[in-house]
Amino acid sequence: MMELTRKGDYAIRGIVYLAGQPLDKISLLSDIAAAVQVPQTFLAKIFQQFSKSGIVKSYRGTGGGFMLARPPEQITLLEVVEAVEGPITPNRCVIAAGECERDSICTVHPVWARVKQQTRSLLAEVSLKDLAGI
Repeated sequence: MMELTRKGDYAIRGIVYLAGQPLDKISLLSDIAAAVQVPQTFLAKIFQQFSKSGIVKSYRGTGGGFMLARPPEQITLLEVVEAVEGPITPNRCVIAAGECERDSICTVHPVWARVKQQTRSLLAEVSLKDLAGI
C-alpha cells in the first residue's frame, strides 16, 4: 500500500502553513520550518520540488522566501503529495499498462486499479484552502 513518508508528511505541513499566509506574503523558509516543526534543510529540498512542480514561487536574496504560485483553492492535496512522493500506486501492477504480465488475468488487478483511482479522486477533492481552514 502507499504509505506517506516523513517527507510527504513534512511537505503537507509546510504547504498548509504557507496556504494560511496572506496571498501576497513571502514567507521565509526558516519561519515555515519553525512553525511546522520540520528541519529547515529537509524543508528546503521539499520546497525546491514544489517550485519545480509549480506549486510555489521562490524568491532569492534579501526578503526572499516562498509563496503559493496559485490561490490555495486551486492547489489540491493530490498535487502536493505527488510532487514529493511521485505517482500514487498501491501496487506496481497499476503503475502503467503492461507493467505486470498478469494484469489481464489477475482477479485482484481491477481492485488495485480502483484503489488507485479512488485515492487519487479523494486527494484531488481536497484543496489547500480546505486544509488551511480559510
